[in-house]
Amino acid sequence: MQHAAKAYGTVAQQTASPRNLEAQLLLRAASRLQSVHDHWDSQRATLDHALLFNRKLWTVFLTSATNSTNPLPAEVRQNIANIGIFVINHTLNVMGNPQPERLRSLININRQLAAGLGGKA
Repeated sequence: MQHAAKAYGTVAQQTASPRNLEAQLLLRAASRLQSVHDHWDSQRATLDHALLFNRKLWTVFLTSATNSTNPLPAEVRQNIANIGIFVINHTLNVMGNPQPERLRSLININRQLAAGLGGKA
């Protein structure tokens, strides 16, 4: 049964729209960060992994947004790049001075963008 669920999940990801997949990944990153935030004392050790996942995701977004072949309008690409730069810089700041409340902006950015990509803005 577990194998069937995993196979279904793989097929669902392959057939999902790029926007839906991006939204799912943003929500996954937000969920990991939220879990660390909510259980700071017991999950503090997972902070670096949650931040790394989020940073990798945003690196992909930045790379895509700054690619000249990206079909999005230049203004949208610039906005994505600006948010991405903020996320990367803020992540580095959190790593240098870890505090649970400093995760809030990263969590909120991911959730808001996921909602927008899912048409729930």
